[in-house]
Amino acid sequence: MSDTVLGQRAVARFAVVWQVRIVLALLLIVTNLVGAVVVYCLAALVVPMPAVADPPQLRLENLVLAAFYVPVAVFIGGLRGWALTRKITSWLREGRDPDDAERRALLRTPLQMFARQALLWSIAAVLFGAYNAQESIELGWLVALIVGLAGLSTCSVAYLLTERALRPMVRRALASGLPKRLGVRPVAVRAVLAWLLGSGISTLGVVLVGLSAISVLTEDEVTEDDLSITMIVLGGIAFVIGGLTAYLAAKATSDPVRALRRAVAAVGEGKLDVEVPIYDGTEIGILQAGFNEMVAGLRERERIRDLFGRHVGDDVAMRALTRGVELGGEVREVAVLFVDVVGSTSLAEKLPPDEVVAVLNRFFDVVIDVVHEYDGWINKFEGDAALAIWGAPVAVEDRDSRILAAARVMGERLARAVPEVGAGIGVSSGMAVAGNVGAAERYEYTVIGDPVNEAARLTDVAKTVPRGVVANARLVDGASQDEAARWTPLEPVVVRGRTEPTPLATPRD
Repeated sequence: MSDTVLGQRAVARFAVVWQVRIVLALLLIVTNLVGAVVVYCLAALVVPMPAVADPPQLRLENLVLAAFYVPVAVFIGGLRGWALTRKITSWLREGRDPDDAERRALLRTPLQMFARQALLWSIAAVLFGAYNAQESIELGWLVALIVGLAGLSTCSVAYLLTERALRPMVRRALASGLPKRLGVRPVAVRAVLAWLLGSGISTLGVVLVGLSAISVLTEDEVTEDDLSITMIVLGGIAFVIGGLTAYLAAKATSDPVRALRRAVAAVGEGKLDVEVPIYDGTEIGILQAGFNEMVAGLRERERIRDLFGRHVGDDVAMRALTRGVELGGEVREVAVLFVDVVGSTSLAEKLPPDEVVAVLNRFFDVVIDVVHEYDGWINKFEGDAALAIWGAPVAVEDRDSRILAAARVMGERLARAVPEVGAGIGVSSGMAVAGNVGAAERYEYTVIGDPVNEAARLTDVAKTVPRGVVANARLVDGASQDEAARWTPLEPVVVRGRTEPTPLATPRD
């Protein structure tokens, strides 16, 4: 591999690593700052609080405490997140496939991010709750409740965003396979967590705040407008956070399912080169991997069927795939075409072996194209000769006309396309045994009988006539009028191995 390609791949890996790390860092910083602002607005402007001696002074003290804790918490969280992303990207920076432990660590990253943020928010809830409890126990509990519930909602959104941001890296990591001991997160758990962390906790917060503030709401300084604003804001936050969390969870499930649906549709259209990227740590990830394994198996099966068909013919291959293989045969009426190269020995003396093979390949390209064009199939190649069959293993409509047309066209095309050698083409028909011959370990589908022998003998006669094509005249009698009119009779000949003369015909000039 060239240094340029290696350099481009290294740059691509570097870009993915830094893209993931920067996106995660910004994501954690922004979500937590937004969460802190929401907490302040709720505590200072929305949720009715118990009366205190000096509200402006207490609000300022809380702002000072927040100004100290929030940067420290964001810095510590970002630093630990940065260290975590460095650990899970080591395999990508080194340009290798991850091992099982690294894959599992990558899939657990969103949960670890959630746990680390939740710890920082829990510390904040205790810290701010304890500080405000100096003013009153009721105030401290209410502040701790607001900070804790807002923190859990912030962590839930960050969890789902982290899972989505890590997709490029997860896709690369799981391209080489799922970890052997994968702790699968059920899709149902993801949905329940999305509701619990997004809507459930927010709604519970509304209820708990309402219960804790009953005494406050009944005081004279709280008006009905204050109560209305409180409920509207808290309900709106619950609605927005819950909707966002549910949307992210739904997208996390629907995206891979949509990709699978498109891939299944492509396979249904016969496109077996599709592969879905694996980036989901739930059962859907296992489903993605299973789909890729299934398509790989289909590709292998199609490759084997194609190779099998090239060796024995598509009809024989399909018959074997659908009905199985049994040794033995059946008596069928078939038409047989035998084509033999004229002058192959002298050609081998004049040309190097590779050029001889090239000439024979061009010769057989024409033979195969013509045979398939007229609904026959190549049963076997024998050195510089080929045997084609019509009527086995499946019947062919207007068989005699098709094989005669194939022989006539084949002679014309071979003379034009392969002038280096001549050809003798013999055609016959009759009853023969068609089936699998050999042993259980090795067998072939073939046709054995008098028409095969006669067609082979007629190639010797064909080499003596101008067009190089000879057929048993019985075939002309059974052909359509249009095809029969293209043939002219020859003098009967006693072919080798026979005692009676065989009526013959050859294409007209």
